Amino acid sequence: MSVIVWTVIAYILGSIPFGLVIAKSICHIDPRLDGSRNTGATNIARLCGTKFGIATLVLDILKGFLPVLMSSAWIESDLGLSLVVLAAIVGHVSSCFMGFRGGKAVATTIGAFLAVSPWGTIFSAALCLGTVALSGHVSMGSLTFALALPVFMLLTGNFAYVPVALVVMIILFWRHKENIYRLARGEENPWLKPKA
Repeated sequence: MSVIVWTVIAYILGSIPFGLVIAKSICHIDPRLDGSRNTGATNIARLCGTKFGIATLVLDILKGFLPVLMSSAWIESDLGLSLVVLAAIVGHVSSCFMGFRGGKAVATTIGAFLAVSPWGTIFSAALCLGTVALSGHVSMGSLTFALALPVFMLLTGNFAYVPVALVVMIILFWRHKENIYRLARGEENPWLKPKA
């Protein structure tokens, strides 16, 4: 019963579109209609400014981290916690508050996995940041993170979370399919536009 309850809670918390709330209430912009038309931190930073992008990032991480961390006090099985992890991420991707549409879930994935495998997540996130710095593309970093996550679950001994990491990797690649097409064509916008 605890697994079901916490899975529902994780999904609802994961569904909260913090980027949309911040953009509409503070910046009076609907991010679904401008920029990359995404409610994630990258688009919010571009549309509203870096500080609002950071706020979105932190909140999206927390909505993955908190339900998984809190549920661990009631759920002892790795499978049960894996379901809570997945529920938070699916909530962001398919939000019940946005007509079952949503964002790309990288920040929420970081938060959810931090609660079950801190070092594996930190190493994966470090690779993500390094890739962004080298390539200039947030999407490239996100895809690197998706690939690295199941690998570092293995390398850090968190074998029980490899299956859910593989499922999440597929979800992240699916959510980034348009970015992949643009990267392949050389049309993906860099995080920072080069100065003229």
